Amino acid sequence: MINIQDLTVLYGEYVAVDGLNLNVKEGELFAFLGPNGAGKTTTIKALTGLLEPDLGSISVGGHDMQTDPIKAKSIMGYVPDVAVFYDKLTSIEFMRFIGDLYEVDRSKLNDNTVELFQKFDLNSFSHFPIEELSHGTRQRLAIAAALVHDPKVFVIDEPMVGLDPLHARAVKEELRARSDHGVTVLMSTHLLNVAQELADRIGIIDQGKLVALGTLNELREGENSFALEEIFLRLFEDKGPKGS
Repeated sequence: MINIQDLTVLYGEYVAVDGLNLNVKEGELFAFLGPNGAGKTTTIKALTGLLEPDLGSISVGGHDMQTDPIKAKSIMGYVPDVAVFYDKLTSIEFMRFIGDLYEVDRSKLNDNTVELFQKFDLNSFSHFPIEELSHGTRQRLAIAAALVHDPKVFVIDEPMVGLDPLHARAVKEELRARSDHGVTVLMSTHLLNVAQELADRIGIIDQGKLVALGTLNELREGENSFALEEIFLRLFEDKGPKGS
């Protein structure tokens, strides 16, 4: 469903993503991990069409992101690490705005909004201007809006930002449920416990290259360790912290 071939992204002379190859299957929940500055967000920006790669290709559902971007984006939902809104709109107005962008039938849009607002505890904030919402509530609204058109591919960068344990659980349950019903989910996270709990497969990136890829059990075998945190730390034990 997601096919990334030889992806290379440069910032001047700095190589942010270096010949990355990755395939994520239909219905797979894939966790994308790595230290700060490893290339995760740059890869996601290229995947979602926000950044044009210097080399390589990306396709989503068989649609090439460079030659057929509208088709590719039409089947995708995306939540960035810092969500952007029209702050003067209310929550319900924002949902209708996003639904209209994706040309969702108004009846289906209303039904999906009701369902998502229930799941993410947003009913109380339906008519609040977004500028008045807390960070956690805005994050839940961003996720709801990205799902309102029932995307076949869902990409989310740091899904648990600002969420308390109760709402984090609701988001995790939704990601797992969507994947179980055939939606391809790619999430980037620094929370290794979330990746360990949810992911079908895990990819770990460093300096723009995949340094580990597989199921949790496969990664455990390679590093002779049980916990993902220990596996992750062993991969980077000789390296100091990086900038963001």
